[in-house]
Amino acid sequence: MENAIMVAAALIGAGLTMGLAAIGAGIGDGLVTSKFIEGLTRQPEAKSALFTNTLISVGLIESMAIIATVVALIRCIKISYAMELIYAKFNLSKDLL
Repeated sequence: MENAIMVAAALIGAGLTMGLAAIGAGIGDGLVTSKFIEGLTRQPEAKSALFTNTLISVGLIESMAIIATVVALIRCIKISYAMELIYAKFNLSKDLL
């Protein structure tokens, strides 16, 4: 029973982490894109420099969301693996898993 609670908490935490990372990335992408459009309307001749900076910024913002998702999934896997080791060390039944 304790394992089920721990795994459920890990999955809820992973879901929150991924959801908040996606929300943050969406907000960040929207802000960067809005500033790009604003800069483009003020100074159309700087389109190439603004576009390059925008693509780099959006790529970095999205990479942070992807890294957060990977870290959340790795933590879930490690928690379930650690619980299996604990059950094996103390010779507990696998029915509790």
